[in-house]
Amino acid sequence: MNIYQHFRPSEREFIDQALQWKSQVETSYAMKLTDFLDPREQHILKTLIGENGEVRVQFSGGTENAERRRALLLPDYAVAGQEEFQISLMDIRYPSKFVSIEHPQVLGSLMSIGLKRGKYGDILMGEGKAQFFCASEVADFVKMQLESIGRASVGVSEIPIGQALQPAETWSEESMTVSSLRLDAVLAAIHHLSRQKAQLFIQQGLVKVNWAEAVNPAFELGEGDMISVRGYGRARVLSIEGKTKKEKWRIVAGKQK
Repeated sequence: MNIYQHFRPSEREFIDQALQWKSQVETSYAMKLTDFLDPREQHILKTLIGENGEVRVQFSGGTENAERRRALLLPDYAVAGQEEFQISLMDIRYPSKFVSIEHPQVLGSLMSIGLKRGKYGDILMGEGKAQFFCASEVADFVKMQLESIGRASVGVSEIPIGQALQPAETWSEESMTVSSLRLDAVLAAIHHLSRQKAQLFIQQGLVKVNWAEAVNPAFELGEGDMISVRGYGRARVLSIEGKTKKEKWRIVAGKQK
């Protein structure tokens, strides 16, 4: 069976990497810790590992509802605690009375210090507060290198994970049927739009899938895909339940309130 046929051509590199991780654990009988993965990558990895093999996988992003999570691949007999995930919570200090910072600015500044996105987990924003998760192996480097965000001078310190800000947004789940798994069809169903309006949003560059601009209305969505529309918030394909008797797809989507 060709395993690639179940995924997108653009995901082949990640699939090869995941299969290599699995092979390492099978041959070395040692745990393998990954960088932070987005929801789609988590779904792919979970699918490749399966549930009844010699290797299993656990995920953690620092908090229960984290989107970006590190994966720990381990022999099926092994036991791992939270400390094995090596996640640090970083607190950003800045003069919030005089300047404000936003999520895109935090991410942009983190990326500018030379680390790849996989070293960072979720970014948490509160009233005058900002935090982010990162891989513990780069925590000291981040503390030294991150000196400003936007127009604000900042200081960064590591704090206990129990002090993580609670996300302000909440998510709701909804079951729905769609004529196809095309981006325009799913987008229209989730946000109760016409198919034409969904296509217009895509043409105008207002839609992202997995944090990258989506330009093709016919792009086929899969489980774990994150969809964001400017002005409408974010949604995620949580599961694809199969087809109805009328040949429509039944899906479950999570929507940001």
